[in-house]
Amino acid sequence: MKPFQPDGTFHPIAAGEGLRRTAVRGAGASITGAAGQFAVQIGSVVILARLLTPSDFGIVTMVTTFSLLLRSFGLNGFTELIMQREEITDSLASNLFWINLGIGTILTLSFASAGKLLAFFYHNAAVAQVTEGMALTIGIGSLGYIHSALLQRAMHFRTTAIIGFTGSVLQVIITIVLAIAGWHYWALVWGSVTQTAAVATGSWLMCRWMPNRPRRATGTGSGFKFAMNVYWHFAFAYMTGNTDNLLVGWRFGAHALGFYKKAFDLFVMPQTQLLSPISGVAVRTLSRVSRDREQFQRYFLRTISVLALVGMGIGADFALVGKDIIRFLLGPGWEEAGRIFVLFGPGIGVMLLYNTHGWIHLSIGRPERWFRWGLMEFVCTASLFLLTLRWGPSGIALAWTTSYFLLMFPGFWYAGKPIGLGIGAVLGVIW
Repeated sequence: MKPFQPDGTFHPIAAGEGLRRTAVRGAGASITGAAGQFAVQIGSVVILARLLTPSDFGIVTMVTTFSLLLRSFGLNGFTELIMQREEITDSLASNLFWINLGIGTILTLSFASAGKLLAFFYHNAAVAQVTEGMALTIGIGSLGYIHSALLQRAMHFRTTAIIGFTGSVLQVIITIVLAIAGWHYWALVWGSVTQTAAVATGSWLMCRWMPNRPRRATGTGSGFKFAMNVYWHFAFAYMTGNTDNLLVGWRFGAHALGFYKKAFDLFVMPQTQLLSPISGVAVRTLSRVSRDREQFQRYFLRTISVLALVGMGIGADFALVGKDIIRFLLGPGWEEAGRIFVLFGPGIGVMLLYNTHGWIHLSIGRPERWFRWGLMEFVCTASLFLLTLRWGPSGIALAWTTSYFLLMFPGFWYAGKPIGLGIGAVLGVIW
């Protein structure tokens, strides 16, 4: 795809097709790609749980708790900007690319140098070298974020789904081969590096665009401000979502963290495999109808109605058979992860619904409100973590479930206020 015309304006989107049809096809492609990744990840979980130890997963999790936050700079912020903005030019996209790459390079070097500090914090010497390896994912990832966002703006979701699926397959292959060879936690590190490089390379190959040198372009300043509001919300949401790993790893060590992390990964899998793939489609579609309040509400409410049906069913099922799922997937020796996972189950459906409130903030161009809500979310959830830490990883799992029930309806009320989306309409479709 060539994203820009000779005059520097963005290529028309889905010419000759209706918005609804394009959105449905994009969502279908994204969900299909996510289903493929889900199958690959389940297969890798089954195999790697029998090749690696809970401590191997725990050591890597200690590092990724921090590296994923830095790696997501640009992915969260510039992607939403490019998809939400009414007009995007070649010059503006080029400026965003160089800004993202420059900051990504600084973050890579800074994180690599922080390895000894993290090793001291966790009282684990292996963390220092793993930090240096995982730092590569930050710089490599920043090379492809703008290209991927341009593909999504053009609603080439089938292409981005194929790229993501290919990266997941390569990651699993490399990780399993190295695990069999006895590389232990390094198998997980180099698998992550491979996946990041594959996605960045695929984005460049499929989006045939070469950024120009930086120059003055209208919208660079305001666009960067928009992106930073989105990223800072993501940062607080990320801290909310990873304070648990930090506390468990610091208080109970790598072995306990390995059990907890496996249970948590299965807990958020419905979100990563169902909600995340359609988020790009949803934000882009809702952005294009944001001036038509009735159509906006109709599209949004229909989506969360489906998520309520699917999510609540999954949550109820996992709460009942969670221990059996863990036993089947991970094998003997992982029973503690099963006990933790059962406490996550009741929160799965609510989690899927709650996380759609961000679509409203982004599609109406109000990321600063999303950022402010992220502060409230962090305070509420982190407080619950501290209150339940005495009961170990199981207490943290219960805190997660409780936080989603407490935050869901206030979150929808706050997000829908600028566009007149009442909480009664949301409650009605969920019920």
